[in-house]
Amino acid sequence: MSVEEVVPAALAGERIDRTIAMITGASRARVAEWLADGLVTCNGAPVTTRSHRVAEGDVVRLLADPDTGPSALVGEPDIDVPLVFADEHLLVIDKPAGLVVHPGAGHATGTLVQALLARFPEIAGVGEPDRPGIVHRLDKDTSGLMLVARTAEAHGILSAMLAAHDVERRYLTLVWGIPESTGGMVDAPIGRSAREPTRMVVSVNGREARTRYSVLETFADPVPTALLECELETGRTHQIRVHMAAIGHAVVGDERYRGARPAVPAPRMFLHSAELALDHPVLGTPLRFESPLPEDLRTVLDRLRNPRPTGA
Repeated sequence: MSVEEVVPAALAGERIDRTIAMITGASRARVAEWLADGLVTCNGAPVTTRSHRVAEGDVVRLLADPDTGPSALVGEPDIDVPLVFADEHLLVIDKPAGLVVHPGAGHATGTLVQALLARFPEIAGVGEPDRPGIVHRLDKDTSGLMLVARTAEAHGILSAMLAAHDVERRYLTLVWGIPESTGGMVDAPIGRSAREPTRMVVSVNGREARTRYSVLETFADPVPTALLECELETGRTHQIRVHMAAIGHAVVGDERYRGARPAVPAPRMFLHSAELALDHPVLGTPLRFESPLPEDLRTVLDRLRNPRPTGA
């Protein structure tokens, strides 16, 4: 379900976030999430800036059901989320693939946030109401390490640390083809596609985005592929996936960015958050966490490392 309205004269000049909030009755925080996720358009073009001003006659559309997602989140104790570290300030979890981080369009329940609320109810008042405790996200099909704040103080400090690039985030990914050099930097701005608002693209109008990569291992059979370690210097939506595809090395198994191909079958996108390193946001002590590749991705690598003989 979607909502579409023609802006009346009474709302001419209003910010689009306030306009959508008045049309749907949703909170400004929820409208901000819709904007960030590319779910709001004005005259057919996606709008991601809350301060965008609408004009009389503009056609404003919300590409989501405004009733999707509960207004008050309820903990769900049956969702298993491996916990790597916990103290009174923060959590580090090892997110399984297939688990959505927080409620949104099409995912009102069964998310990581609701799993954490069942175990740590105090995070309900930390950060944004629709994504309590969350300071950064992993895509649904990305597995691995993720930070969650337990207090408002930790949330503010962690958010600032991420913005200042003071948190090391390293990922393992398998890509199509073998890069010409053993390592490098992709420095290319990322923005939302004008044709597909939920798809990200390299764009001169996008936000700065930088991804360092190094080649860990290469494979020749059945087709050239490479195992990379990628380090995020910024944290844009789908950043690694978009940057790797932009340089001709799409992530294996990534259907959205043309990385799902029959030559190397993969149960999901081959992308795993393998390492986090930071200074504790309150205590200042150095912290480092590692997560090994899950079994489903190890199986893909094992097949590449031990190819079946021709004709077998």
